[in-house]
Amino acid sequence: VGDAELLHPEKAAVGGFGGAQGLTTYLRDHGVDAVVDATHPFAMTMSDHAAHACAATDVPLLRFARPGWSDHPLAATWHWVSSYNEAARTTNALGNRPFLTTGRQTLHHFAHWTDRDVLVRIVEPLDDAAPARWTIVHTRGPYWFGNERKLLQGNAIDVLLTKDSGGNYTAAKLEAANALRIPVVVVWRPITGAHIRKVNHTDAVLEWLRALPPR
Repeated sequence: VGDAELLHPEKAAVGGFGGAQGLTTYLRDHGVDAVVDATHPFAMTMSDHAAHACAATDVPLLRFARPGWSDHPLAATWHWVSSYNEAARTTNALGNRPFLTTGRQTLHHFAHWTDRDVLVRIVEPLDDAAPARWTIVHTRGPYWFGNERKLLQGNAIDVLLTKDSGGNYTAAKLEAANALRIPVVVVWRPITGAHIRKVNHTDAVLEWLRALPPR
């Protein structure tokens, strides 16, 4: 699963498959030889469906995810947490005006923050109205250091809460927070199936595909 716009339109299937069973049927009906799961590092539902469908059809599966931020030069200065509930508690202890960038589907974990000014950045519109004191920003990366610094300063942000999405598109906020001495809370990536091979570079994906035996 990747950017459909980069594929030939006649070969791109856009949208859901109908759960794990639907994906299983799709793999069988289309004679798929291999699956590369390149969904977002936090898209666990789709990854679980891929694992189930590939196991049911005996189709080889590779998990591709861009490198995370655990090796970032600033990583040791951040507050790493393993859940959104822990993220909320840690953020509460560090500041009062958070910049929340964990994604639209995680916002219910922080809905109790009605007593403070919260800056929230999302790509897709919200399904429900946000608390009155929240400021919602709809933008899509990449983001740049200078703009991120202005955003943090302009909203008097005193703590940044994000998740380990990795990559460069959204990393500028981390450098901007460091420059302004704003603490950073990062949610660890979820753990995927130990039996599934994982790579984080496209060259490794191509190497894996070339090495697959004929089916």
